[in-house]
Amino acid sequence: MRFRIGLGYDIHPFGDGEPLVLGGVPIDGSARLAGHSDGDAVAHAVSDAILGAAGLPDLGTLYPATDDRWRDADSMAMLSEIAARVAQDRWWVGNVDVVVAAESPKLAPHVETMVKNVSNALTPAREPMGEHIVVSIKPKRGEGLGAIGRAEGIAVWAVVMLGR
Repeated sequence: MRFRIGLGYDIHPFGDGEPLVLGGVPIDGSARLAGHSDGDAVAHAVSDAILGAAGLPDLGTLYPATDDRWRDADSMAMLSEIAARVAQDRWWVGNVDVVVAAESPKLAPHVETMVKNVSNALTPAREPMGEHIVVSIKPKRGEGLGAIGRAEGIAVWAVVMLGR
């Protein structure tokens, strides 16, 4: 069996309007992240990690912000399309590890649903005879340091292991 590791990163400032969407979870009462699509930084970081591991172009190349087709697009649907694309090349997602840096809102109450949503979006790339895809999402605070600590936005890192 062959393995590849991919690293994804995304950062967005807070924008206008609601709700914030992370890992496919709308979080009412929190400003959405500025972005061309729905601004789901979790889906974006996981997408870029998968694309990198598979040796494919990054998310911005495949879904450019200059293309109005992707305005307000559902980032979890894009993640699912990416999973299907790598599965066509016989790559399977083994596990996903995500860190979300956000001073606010409190994300712990939403983690379980985010994990389920990311896992479900990745179903096309689950190994046919394998186990379920392990997804871990860990919220962290900026502790008052930098743009994240000042609650100016949210940053996300994701690591993915693909197997064949």
